[in-house]
Amino acid sequence: MPQFSDWQNPAKPHPDLVYGDNVIATSEPHATQAGLEVFRKGGNAVDAALAAAITLTVTEPCSNGIGSDGFSIIANEGKLHGLNASGKSPKSWDRDYFKQFDSMPKQGWDTVTTPGAVSQWVELHKRFGSRPFQELFESAIGHARKGFPIGAKVASGFRAARKTFAEFPEFQRTFLPDGFEPQAGSVFKNPAQADTLQEIADTYGDSFYRGSLAKKISNHASATGGWLSEDDLESHEAFWTDLISIDYRGYRIHEIPPNGQGLVALIALGILQEFPLGKWDPDSPDSIHVQIEAIKIGFAEGFQHICDPEAWNPKAYQVLKSDYLKDRAQSISMKFASSPEATHFQDHGTVYLSAADKAGTMISLIQSNYMGFGSGIVVPDTGISLQNRGSGFSLTPGHPNELAPGKRPFHTIIPAMVTQGSDPLFSFGVMGGHMQPQGHVQVLSRILDSEWNPQASSNAPRWMVTPDFEIVFEEGFDPLVIEELKHRGHRVTSSDDPGLYGGHQGVFKLSSGYCGSSDHRKDGFAGAV
Repeated sequence: MPQFSDWQNPAKPHPDLVYGDNVIATSEPHATQAGLEVFRKGGNAVDAALAAAITLTVTEPCSNGIGSDGFSIIANEGKLHGLNASGKSPKSWDRDYFKQFDSMPKQGWDTVTTPGAVSQWVELHKRFGSRPFQELFESAIGHARKGFPIGAKVASGFRAARKTFAEFPEFQRTFLPDGFEPQAGSVFKNPAQADTLQEIADTYGDSFYRGSLAKKISNHASATGGWLSEDDLESHEAFWTDLISIDYRGYRIHEIPPNGQGLVALIALGILQEFPLGKWDPDSPDSIHVQIEAIKIGFAEGFQHICDPEAWNPKAYQVLKSDYLKDRAQSISMKFASSPEATHFQDHGTVYLSAADKAGTMISLIQSNYMGFGSGIVVPDTGISLQNRGSGFSLTPGHPNELAPGKRPFHTIIPAMVTQGSDPLFSFGVMGGHMQPQGHVQVLSRILDSEWNPQASSNAPRWMVTPDFEIVFEEGFDPLVIEELKHRGHRVTSSDDPGLYGGHQGVFKLSSGYCGSSDHRKDGFAGAV
């Protein structure tokens, strides 16, 4: 079991880490500030996380919004709780209609599923909240109404959307109004979203699923060729779920079960348990090679099975059995790369945050539009941008994730939690589509195998397995290491997309208090009070 080092001692603080009794880490500075303000008012970790999550719908709309889905894991009083707040496809979806497509569309109403983020806020507050629900909206509403300066990464997301959603006039009016030029420091306002958030706060989310907001969403769908109905919204329910987990180096790694892709990370970690990563330099050819091979197996196995929990075959969990994982580990050659079959789903539209409080509660929360701003569908006069999670369905007949009405699609988003015995140790996530399970493996291995601190583990350069099993390396790797991996048969490609490598946020429990870490690839930071 790792012994770690002085970075765990708040009396000898590591300059990369943030230490405190109450800690929150998010991808955007206004959201972190919103969480810290709630902590200062006496709120707990869930209150702080909710204030941050709601604020992120305003301040990082290129990644999430009121029309998103979400998952979360909460450690409270010695127990772990998983929440699945993903929505189902419209009940009126016609499978025959989608036969015209070779693959699922990426934009428009044909991608919109019922949004679950608002239900996540309500369910988390009902079960764990301590501050008034309306109070948690104050920061978000203020920023939406008065305006706020956007960060560099958020500005980049706005600029990309100008072309992507050029044919969506309501999107352009809401997020790229006349006179707004998205640059770092540009002030963005969304007063319609402020009104919507106020209505959600005042009605405890009821208006979004059963009231005037639900009617606005369904009316816009009816008027513009959409499928989403008032009945779809009214029948939506977030649900609490047991977690899936695996032992790794004496710790337990927990993920949300399918329809999320946390299963992929667990398969890969179970395979890597059979290799002496702690004896290898984490940036050595051997270490990188076996991690890549394990992730490829995880994808190949996971995407045969991941689907709506109601369609899930429990026998598929055989892939987490130790004998099976040992067999898969033995199938990895140290000399040659493999090419197992897999299907990946890419997105760059997700926010992740982590928070913990002095009473011991930790929360790992994620919410996402899927691809950037989502579908491009914006409900007039509401500021609601609807997700395109329906793009995650398969059109392959008989596949567990095959498109159907009233069904949850495959989701890329995965919050995670590490426990030591029965105690929560590390709440973390790495946003970024199919980079997420790969990011979980890379960050965790540096911490648990190499005893790096969480911020250093986040800062380290990453690699990514592409949909075609090519490998993209972030700047910072030794060229000789990359050449050796090529020699072993890995197909290496290049990309100038800075969003490929995801964004980590995490909170790690210490003997006294916590330390927080936040990815330099995003605009945010970790804060403590």
